[in-house]
Amino acid sequence: MMQTMAFFNALEEHINKKLPFVAYRKPSETVLKAFLQKDLHSYKTTNFSESGFVLSNFIGTQSLLIPEEHSEIITSEYKINASIDEPSKYISKINTTTEQEKHEKLVAKAIAEIESGSMKKVVLARKEKIDIKLSALSIFKNLLENYPKAFCYIWSHPESGIWIGATPETLVKVERNRFKTMALAGTQAYKGILEEATWTPKEVEEQKIVSEEIVQKLTDFNVTSGEIKFSNPYTVKAGNLLHIRTDISGILKDENLANLIESLHPTPAVCGFPREQAKNFIIENEYTDREFYSGFLGEINVKQEVKRNLNRRNQENQAYASIRKQSDIFVNLRCMKLEEGKAELFIGGGITADSNPTAEWEETVNKSYTIKSVLVK
Repeated sequence: MMQTMAFFNALEEHINKKLPFVAYRKPSETVLKAFLQKDLHSYKTTNFSESGFVLSNFIGTQSLLIPEEHSEIITSEYKINASIDEPSKYISKINTTTEQEKHEKLVAKAIAEIESGSMKKVVLARKEKIDIKLSALSIFKNLLENYPKAFCYIWSHPESGIWIGATPETLVKVERNRFKTMALAGTQAYKGILEEATWTPKEVEEQKIVSEEIVQKLTDFNVTSGEIKFSNPYTVKAGNLLHIRTDISGILKDENLANLIESLHPTPAVCGFPREQAKNFIIENEYTDREFYSGFLGEINVKQEVKRNLNRRNQENQAYASIRKQSDIFVNLRCMKLEEGKAELFIGGGITADSNPTAEWEETVNKSYTIKSVLVK
């Protein structure tokens, strides 16, 4: 494990050489890890059988891979110093009438489609471009400081550019034949006391739709062996926002990671329900290309050493280690794309029959402040 300064120097060197790399920290952990690709080749995957780190776009047509076998893997302990002040102190509120009108018109069209019976929910996203003065690595450090419970990453690749994010949502975690995923929906501002958060009927219904759709898709794709378990919904904090979360787990019938991913992505939390109708509505009606926003990213089939202690009669405890493959994949939310002194922010929100166009616009504005907080010193 190297010193933090040496770790970031290695990332800076890869940026300057335009070599692909990804650096990240998993939720509630303190270790940074990076895959530094050794060549300029653009690797891709379609069956997710390789070992490495993957970044896939929303519509599932491009999955870039940084292979484990073609990378130097480095780690560093990272200690958090201090959180950033509220972003409203630094960044003025959006006052773009045209953008608001466009988004509200799109939301109204979605509500009409839902009321016609073709969909129950659709997630609509917009993009906002702002000037930045910080370097990509400075923004990544700010993410690490502000979001200790999120999956924080910086990804740089000639085909995608630089992407940075702090996502609170796991797509799926697989170890051997066991998997864990989550249903995440509903959004409100954190007001200081987690236990006092209350949710509207619209938000509760949205969470129920997300949970039921995930369980149904796992069943439809026949990827599980036996019962699918899920927790009661509970409130979680992500940055200065709260969400409703349900944990879902089960046992896989086989080790076909591609089949499992296909059953889960895109989730109702980033697409809608029924999935195909919502996805088609998004592709045909959204004003911007999502690119890798609301796609997924993470480790696939990465070797992990698991140590355990066994008691043997008349012997001292002995440490045994086994190598297991593990996949740890996250939904690419709370993210941005960096290019030429600008940050392109992607913000979305779930639309149901009870949605109000103006309220939905305001929700995207509030969400944008969460990620904007890392764009200031």
